[in-house]
Amino acid sequence: MADNPVRRGWLGHLSRRSVLAGAVASAAFPAVAASTSAAPSSPSSAAVPGLRTARAAGTTQRVTIYAEALSGGRFGYGLAPGEATIPGPLLEIVEGDTLEITLVNTTSQRLSIHPHGVDYDVFSDGSPFNASFNEPGETRTYVWRSKERTSAGGRGWLPGTAGYWHYHDHALGGDHGTQGLQKGLYGGLIVRRKGDLLPDKTFVVVFNDMTINNLMAPMTPMFDAVLGERVEWLCIGHGSMEHTFHLHAHRWADNRTGYLDGPNDLTQAVDNKDLNPGSSFGFQVIAGDGVGAGAWMYHCHVQFHSDGGMAGVFLVRNEDGSIPDHAQEAIERFHGGHGGHQGHAG
Repeated sequence: MADNPVRRGWLGHLSRRSVLAGAVASAAFPAVAASTSAAPSSPSSAAVPGLRTARAAGTTQRVTIYAEALSGGRFGYGLAPGEATIPGPLLEIVEGDTLEITLVNTTSQRLSIHPHGVDYDVFSDGSPFNASFNEPGETRTYVWRSKERTSAGGRGWLPGTAGYWHYHDHALGGDHGTQGLQKGLYGGLIVRRKGDLLPDKTFVVVFNDMTINNLMAPMTPMFDAVLGERVEWLCIGHGSMEHTFHLHAHRWADNRTGYLDGPNDLTQAVDNKDLNPGSSFGFQVIAGDGVGAGAWMYHCHVQFHSDGGMAGVFLVRNEDGSIPDHAQEAIERFHGGHGGHQGHAG
């Protein structure tokens, strides 16, 4: 049977060598696929030789998340006491899976966890509107469900839940969780479709008012990959300001996954996309494809935002893992040029 470009994900003419296998990872924290009630949902390489793809298992995945107070008036989510981060842990399931999150509120504030893109009942809404939140010191379980595309009985098709989504507090400081968002209570959520290509690394970038992951240059995250790795970006917008996300020297298809369905797919290629409050998108690229190793910028393309510290570095190392001299020099220039910016939202 001929290879199916829809399942492979069409990225143009790439050698097998340029598509590397490896564990899904994040720049700062692991992707969570917690304990399950059935066989674990794991990648399958049978469908696409040499590439890892997502496999639907219809399992219930369980994870415990701790909401904690951090220094500087910030808050974060973590997988264990004392491990809270901003953003919180990256949560990942495949369409058909259910995610049960036990949220432990270790703080003195009312807070919650609210998802985008998945199904949940009113008791797992995470909003005070539905009396769905954690009081100080309270433990509560939230259930999120995912599903595949379904027919509406001759009236078209209903979308599934596959996509690049996010979660966040909806109760700290008010009924909409505005203070929780300002102070760092948010994280990434990915729902994959069966057959989706799996990346070597996933980076989560949150434009939150005038910060990136509640930091400003030169303290913004430096994301790190090796030339030829398949790198996934999950971009999220929070706060009250409009932004655009731009990645230097790399482009992606403006669709759900970032790669084309085949050589005849005419989806527009982009390297800059709006990233406004509450929105999110994601894409995959091959690190350094066609441009080589180096230090590449990512930033908001609203000019006074980038000037004000909304910029970071995507480091593409040589194939042997070393850093090119010109990349090291660029990183040093970046830190020198943004020496006056630091801090966090709120």
